[in-house]
Amino acid sequence: MNIELKSIKIADLINGYSNDPDTGVKGYDGKLDIRPPYQREFRYDVKQQQAVVDTILKGFPLNIMYWSVGEDGNYEMIDGQQRTLSICEFRTHGFNIEDPDRGTLYFSTLTKDEQEKFLNYELTVYFCEGTDKEKLDWFRVINIAGEKLLDQELLNAVYTGPFVSDACRHFSKNGCPAYKLGADYLNGNAIEQVYCYTMIPSCWLP
Repeated sequence: MNIELKSIKIADLINGYSNDPDTGVKGYDGKLDIRPPYQREFRYDVKQQQAVVDTILKGFPLNIMYWSVGEDGNYEMIDGQQRTLSICEFRTHGFNIEDPDRGTLYFSTLTKDEQEKFLNYELTVYFCEGTDKEKLDWFRVINIAGEKLLDQELLNAVYTGPFVSDACRHFSKNGCPAYKLGADYLNGNAIEQVYCYTMIPSCWLP
């Protein structure tokens, strides 16, 4: 696998940002797939999101992110989805931060200097280019140190395609059809893909 280190400004990352349950989550002028099929659903709580923004505004470094490079010139996020969505959602007023002296702050209520500091903050990104197996293997390796990948999330990292995307739509989102029909009979959380793993395990066998 070829890996190249780059710096990406937040202003460039959030350009063209969209978060749609049907068409997916995009950024970087629509060229970055922030949530490819093997990625987990968004799991940061408000405090974790606020911590990301606070880190940026203080000029402290965030952890390295990893993007895979596609043959078509587009990109998929291998690692960094939670931080990326926190950044994009703050910019689009998806949540606020709390300042002990100034109270509740949204991006629009930051000072001009703070807004520019936020937008000009440079993220450290490794651009990874290789075979699908190499990229998915790398996805598994770099997630070892983070939140434990659940069984279904690991399976999604191996088996990708339209079926996986459709299965996630029905079994792995809050308020999904599986939750509405089977919440009283299943344990676990839909966004952790527990329903998906429970209902269709045979579909994931090689």
